[in-house]
Amino acid sequence: METPLQITFKNTDPSPAVEARIREKAARLERFYDRITSCRVTVEAPDKHHRKGGLFRVMVDLGVPGNEIVVGGTGPQNHAHEDVYVALRDSFEAAERALKAHARKMRGDVKAHDVPDHGRVASLFDDHGFVAMAGGPEVYFHRNAVTDGSFDKLSVGDEVRIVVAEKEGVAGPQASAITPVGKHHIVDR
Repeated sequence: METPLQITFKNTDPSPAVEARIREKAARLERFYDRITSCRVTVEAPDKHHRKGGLFRVMVDLGVPGNEIVVGGTGPQNHAHEDVYVALRDSFEAAERALKAHARKMRGDVKAHDVPDHGRVASLFDDHGFVAMAGGPEVYFHRNAVTDGSFDKLSVGDEVRIVVAEKEGVAGPQASAITPVGKHHIVDR
């Protein structure tokens, strides 16, 4: 880490044993991603007016190049967090998961799902039609390419999602799948 680990205690006195556990868990995080620039941990004890049943909150704030990963703080009430060590474990496990996800994203291991192409039905005939693609050629489709057998429900001007076949037909690009969509389902790239 570029900056030293910062540990803050709220509503409680600092504990050398808790600090040691935090340092151990923070050092473990660097095994998953070695570019952590900072780590701040806040341990918040229940308010003093709670005699019993108060929950510890542990927030882990990690600085990484170009981003910040924050876990803990608020979340589902887990009565096991009456024990500070359980709260520490859960927050650092969440930080580890978030850090691993960030590392996968930085390596490019996360798949980006392509948004299917879309267009509007330009013309219809007895057993085929053409879809006008934004800024591209019209694409031929056969009635069998329309999902759910809804070819007869199509009208000129309807918006559709389209999967263009890898190999062109004899007259140019051809669709392998056409899915009618409502106007609110189209996502522009």
